[in-house]
Amino acid sequence: MQLGTNVTLYNRPRNYATQNQRPPLYIMKFKQQLTLKPLKSIYLDVCAFSRPFDDQGYLRIKLETDAVNLILSKVRQGKFRVLVSPVHVKEIENISDLVERIELQTILATLGQPVTADKDKAYNRAEELVKLGFGLADAAHVSFAEQSGAAFISVDDKLIKKCLKHKIQVWCGNPVAFCEEDKIR
Repeated sequence: MQLGTNVTLYNRPRNYATQNQRPPLYIMKFKQQLTLKPLKSIYLDVCAFSRPFDDQGYLRIKLETDAVNLILSKVRQGKFRVLVSPVHVKEIENISDLVERIELQTILATLGQPVTADKDKAYNRAEELVKLGFGLADAAHVSFAEQSGAAFISVDDKLIKKCLKHKIQVWCGNPVAFCEEDKIR
């Protein structure tokens, strides 16, 4: 089978564009599957990545854990790409729980793609955010998410409220809200 308006089925070429006919539905669906859309980039901060290691006895934590796991499953399926910055690496290196640290490092190594942002711009933006009251690591995460145009996902309510208050340049919310927003099931 050839792509384009010429379609070869069973060695009989047909040009649907010149015959004023529509190709059969199965050919149209095949073409739709072949169109390459850029993957939506997402940026989870470390507290979101770490949610599965928190006490699952609380309903909210369990819901956010399920949402994080659902998002990561969609990353594995190629529906999204998760971005990783130097801030992730540094923060995860400082996690005292060995099992959690190794698990998160493995997730970043297997699923993560490095952020391709201008580090100087990200640094300058992080400085602006710190002046607005963001913590240093939070400011760096938000800055890298903005520079890469990725949706920013966190489980830190205070951070999300600051992001919304200061109108950061990308979508911001918790994992459950992201799943609802993108209709992930």
